[in-house]
Amino acid sequence: MAQLSDDCFAFGGPLLSVDQAAALIAERLPVVAGIESVPLGEADGRIAAADLRALLDLPPFDNSAVDGYAVRFADLAPAGETALPLRGRLAAGRAATGVAAAGAAVRIFTGAPMPADADTVFMQEDVRVEGGRVVLPAGLKPGANRRPAGEDIGCGAVVIPAGRRLTPPDLALAAATGHAALPVRRRLRVAVFSTGDELAEPGAALRPGAIHDSNRVLLVALLRRLGAAVSDLGILRDEPAALRERLAAAARDHDLILTSGGVSIGEEDHVKAAVEAIGRLVFWRLAIKPGRPVAMGLIGDAAFVGLPGNPVAVYVTLLFVVRPLLARLSGALSGPLLPQSVRAAFRYRKKTGRREYVRVSLRRAEDGTVEAVKFPRDGAGVLTSLTGSDGLAALPEEATGVAEGDPVEVFLHPLLW
Repeated sequence: MAQLSDDCFAFGGPLLSVDQAAALIAERLPVVAGIESVPLGEADGRIAAADLRALLDLPPFDNSAVDGYAVRFADLAPAGETALPLRGRLAAGRAATGVAAAGAAVRIFTGAPMPADADTVFMQEDVRVEGGRVVLPAGLKPGANRRPAGEDIGCGAVVIPAGRRLTPPDLALAAATGHAALPVRRRLRVAVFSTGDELAEPGAALRPGAIHDSNRVLLVALLRRLGAAVSDLGILRDEPAALRERLAAAARDHDLILTSGGVSIGEEDHVKAAVEAIGRLVFWRLAIKPGRPVAMGLIGDAAFVGLPGNPVAVYVTLLFVVRPLLARLSGALSGPLLPQSVRAAFRYRKKTGRREYVRVSLRRAEDGTVEAVKFPRDGAGVLTSLTGSDGLAALPEEATGVAEGDPVEVFLHPLLW
């Protein structure tokens, strides 16, 4: 794989906005995921590694769009009805060899190839058949109900651009244009740790002062939705030597190491020192709430990102910081997320200079307008604010707050990945 270098992470500088961080990721970091070929049935959600071109026209031949009768437009009377003898029958999957429409009407079915000379198809419900002749009404345009070869896409044209995250319609288009397998980027290998002596595994009995580890469950599920090959490596205890050893081991066979908690400046935040001892750590001072602090660096050839310890901050920073990082490392095209503009049904005050993501639910007001209602509690540790909301209202850096009736941009939870 391509190697990351210290220079990639030499961002430094003043407080970074979320947009600036995403731009630096796109500009500085190389694609590290290699290329492999997979069958169409295994390609959903993978990243196209190269432009995919059509191996044939789509459709590959002129064909009928309806069940009806194929004719040559030149044989139709300029005004009034036209009666033509019925000659031949073409069904889908049959060749049109030996079937000609000059001076006649050919019975044809949807998807069947057009007979020689035919350029127009009448729908069967618009005609009359009388004693071996087909009576055709006036007014149909030349070429009606005919699908010409290459109408959808021509042979050699780009079907799927490199970097696209493949969807079921993409796979259908690849199949229709002659492909049985696709070149895709290898899935990014991501190691996930939680940190802290206070954490217990989900379902375990809790000793005094302990809590169940929910961040790792959240991160693993989100990363898998984003297409990563995830290694759940458990909990890192607050033991400096063990921290160094396990992080270094993870770096040897992963593209990215992701931790939550332990990257602040408190006496019990040991991850910073461990990463600095075995790699390089450059702290981003991100202008984001919830989400600060976020740390980024390098351990061997692997990228390292340390997320905050509070679960809502983990969710927000993964979606708006780690998501573009994953896209870049995997060679994926990553356009901006498109929020939904709605009316605020709440008031909120904020400091300038940082972007805030407020958890909201959507409802339809009496006048029919969609409006956002703020979740009643703001804490970054309130998990029910994620399960009890529809999305995140993004308040820009320059804003000082929101008043009722103001427009707000909302990123809906199901659309973020």
